[in-house]
Amino acid sequence: MRHGHGRTAHNMSSSSLRKKSDLTLVSKVRCGLLRSLLTNLQEIFLGTKLFVLFPAVPLAIAAHYFKFGRAWVFALSLLGLTPLAERVSFLTEQIAYYTGPTVGGLLNATCGNATELIIAIFALYGGKIEVVKCSLVGSILSNLLLVLGTSLLCGGLANLRKEQSFDRKQADVNSGLLMLGALCHMLPLMFRHAISSGELTVTTVSTLELSRACSIVMLLAYIAYLFFQLKTHRQLFESQEEDDDNDDVTSEDEPVIGLPSALAWLLGMTIVIAVLSEYVVGTIEAASESWGISVSFISIILLPIVGNAAEHAGAIIFAFKNKLDITLGVSLGSATQVSMFVVPLSVIVAWIMGIQMDLDFKLLETGSLLLAILVTAFTLQDGTSHYLKGFVLLLCYIVIGACFFVLKTPPNQTNDINLGVLTTKSGVTEA
Repeated sequence: MRHGHGRTAHNMSSSSLRKKSDLTLVSKVRCGLLRSLLTNLQEIFLGTKLFVLFPAVPLAIAAHYFKFGRAWVFALSLLGLTPLAERVSFLTEQIAYYTGPTVGGLLNATCGNATELIIAIFALYGGKIEVVKCSLVGSILSNLLLVLGTSLLCGGLANLRKEQSFDRKQADVNSGLLMLGALCHMLPLMFRHAISSGELTVTTVSTLELSRACSIVMLLAYIAYLFFQLKTHRQLFESQEEDDDNDDVTSEDEPVIGLPSALAWLLGMTIVIAVLSEYVVGTIEAASESWGISVSFISIILLPIVGNAAEHAGAIIFAFKNKLDITLGVSLGSATQVSMFVVPLSVIVAWIMGIQMDLDFKLLETGSLLLAILVTAFTLQDGTSHYLKGFVLLLCYIVIGACFFVLKTPPNQTNDINLGVLTTKSGVTEA
């Protein structure tokens, strides 16, 4: 049984990078089973404009097994994750045709940030808690400042003589949830600083317990957000396609692959994403040494940019078409998913694994996150947009990126500049 379903901003964004496959040759195959298999292969691998990046997947696996440079393994794995993330979004949308909009929406909410979640799990398993924290903060920052900023800038320049407006209701909902997430990040940080100043005698265990309690609250808020989005106020989040200016968007009223095939492909894609994520986590230090940049910069800047490139490109495309509601749905929606779902879930998973991961993301990361949320909320408060707003958001991202670029030197190198807040040669942090 096939269900109609309202298309969300994430679905629309992903569809902007799809293309209709020419099935003329495949239709001439007489064997029904072989024809079905070839049709699925063509839809999966050639049904996206990012198909040119698929060779990076086998190349990354080959580079790993044939002991190529670990930096090459990292770069190829990162590139290979880009089309895979877009295909996961495509497959969840195909499944939604059969399961209905609610289950499809839940699948999209769960799998929409599958790449970040899988990388986080592998990094936790490897004991790289700082990589987890930096990559998740970087994902939120890139959505709020880079994606939204670039979209508003490009959309404003492409529509100089048109009034750009959007519905504030969705932006207000996401901004409120992001502020709740920022509060949950700030509380453990303030606890730690209160302890170091002697104001409190709270132990590290208490800070960890606070983080876990805050994570549970964040997950409850996200469940309420899903109920709000998928049930009571669905109309705020559904994006209706317009008839005009629709040449680049693949609109599908019927699924192009069957439900069993979609489920099998989704499972296969998830396994491949897990393999590449393991490569990324295992080679990030080697890439840092080879490229001469810090692990924190790679985690906060490079991982989110490349991992979500497909979704980001879709948001920018719709900004060009003056469809800012879709752009905001993608950027703010993704930031909310990471902040209120992936981050607390990582803390809970670490708890189950016996790893002490808290919500204390350190002062610089937490401060950057809070300021990014505030700047974005102020930018969107009047329901209108122009290119200058996007330019300011983009400059904020560049400044934050520059800060993390100079924050730490590459591994195994001595810090030549000690301003009293960096680690000295003896490894002791001076105040």
